[in-house]
Amino acid sequence: MAEGIVLLTIFVLSAFTGYEVIAKVSTILHTPLMSGANAIHGVILVGAILVAGRADSAIELIVGLVAVFLATLNMVGGFVVTDRMLEMFKPRKQVERP
Repeated sequence: MAEGIVLLTIFVLSAFTGYEVIAKVSTILHTPLMSGANAIHGVILVGAILVAGRADSAIELIVGLVAVFLATLNMVGGFVVTDRMLEMFKPRKQVERP
């Protein structure tokens, strides 16, 4: 019970700290910051695959597969956002008029 309260306290403090850190970042840096964070979530995908691979019961396997699915969506979404962001910085082609 006491360990659960300690873990809950750490979770709440880390969520508060994360909110405060992100709130201090200027608006123009939110997209690159989120894209980088989503790319780093590849580590979560590896962890989810490991958990799903070592599942002993059906519920563990289902939770592991859901985690793999969500981590994959998050990682792919990060790369899509990064690609769209980089497209914004490419020069546009001039349309030649006759």
